[in-house]
Amino acid sequence: MLFTPLEIKETVDMFLRYNLDIRAITLGVSLLDCISPSGDECRRKIREKLMRVAGPLVKTGRDIELEYGIPIINKRIAVTPIALIAASCTETDFTPFAQTLDKAAVELGIDFTGGFSALVQKGFTDGDERLIASLPQALSQTERVCASVNVAATKSGINMDAVKRMGIVIKEIAEKTGDRDGIGCAKLVVFCNAPEDNPFMAGAFHGVGEAESCLNVGVSGPGVVKAALENLQGAGFDELADVIKKTAFKITRMGQLVGMEAARRLGVPFGILDLSLAPTPEVGDSVARILEEMGLESAGAHGTTAALAMLTDMIKKGGIMASTHVGGFSGAFIPVSEDEGMVAAVRNGTITLDKLEAMTSVCSVGLDMIALPGDTSAATVSAIIADEMAIGMVNNKTTAVRIIPVPGKKAGDWAEFGGLLGGAPVMAVNSARSDVFISRGGRIPAPVHSFRN
Repeated sequence: MLFTPLEIKETVDMFLRYNLDIRAITLGVSLLDCISPSGDECRRKIREKLMRVAGPLVKTGRDIELEYGIPIINKRIAVTPIALIAASCTETDFTPFAQTLDKAAVELGIDFTGGFSALVQKGFTDGDERLIASLPQALSQTERVCASVNVAATKSGINMDAVKRMGIVIKEIAEKTGDRDGIGCAKLVVFCNAPEDNPFMAGAFHGVGEAESCLNVGVSGPGVVKAALENLQGAGFDELADVIKKTAFKITRMGQLVGMEAARRLGVPFGILDLSLAPTPEVGDSVARILEEMGLESAGAHGTTAALAMLTDMIKKGGIMASTHVGGFSGAFIPVSEDEGMVAAVRNGTITLDKLEAMTSVCSVGLDMIALPGDTSAATVSAIIADEMAIGMVNNKTTAVRIIPVPGKKAGDWAEFGGLLGGAPVMAVNSARSDVFISRGGRIPAPVHSFRN
């Protein structure tokens, strides 16, 4: 892959002025060969494999940063869903598996390990049941372990028993980490149509259809896209779309370069490049500010969903021209706490929970890093999840929910999570109850358009 001097200078400006970075290099590792009837033996194998396969990851990332001058913010691991790996052992509590992953991450210098996960879109196995029951303890006793549960899919519908269970689990995790504003919930994602090759946390896991190990890359650059639009005052949407697409192309080429080089040095296949505009709490690194640059007074104003739809589509179109292996989510994330523009919009009242739900129908993921009042009921949390799963199921797209009922806080209070997770105002929820609806259980059937062969 060749680059002209002008392209190199342009890319350097993106790093120095507009917060462009590689958000994460994530090494996927299969743990299928670690399965054992003995929990202790299984965990020993897991630790040994992670230390062997992922041992060079952090050093490789740092070497590339120094040689290429490209910031790589996070070095991460994603493993085969632990519900599959631990199912054969007789232990009822899977927390020791999370602790093993956590200790390995600390030893390796890894930022996060994803894959304390279960896939229950159509029903529960015994291993799934035990993993979900372990989530409150596991996420409250570890720092670097992330979890996910896939409760719905376009092909199978929505497992409403799982949706109900996850509302209860999220409330329990919030209470167990209440002294830190319920931060344990920030490490748990509930999915519809979960991708098996996602490099972003908290939802990353290494799918069973993946290679023995592979390297996935997540690129970000909201500041770069915003800067590109600043010179287009008065331009039509055709021109805006074209500039976003070309900018996404340039960002993706940089990510492809880093990903393939990292994979080569690690001796593993290059998996996918996820070009997602993932914001941070820093000023100048906001997806909301891109939408405002298009002409909205504030994110959340009427027209926001249309602006976000165009942004997401152009990001994907630019990405697929630059890389033959675009995957994961690829598009635009709209987390609240991780985006200073979104925080400002919540504070001024233009972004509400209902508006965020509408926006998720066209963005990359879903309701992300949203603080809710601590007295929000488990049934209401489940109902919020059900709505978001329905959007993903019907539209044949990935949607996700990562919400935090903050113990002891009410709408308008501030919740602080720290680091890249940022902080957010606690958002109001609809006061009408959904208890009877959630208590029905069973499965919402797959939509008619899922029956395609």
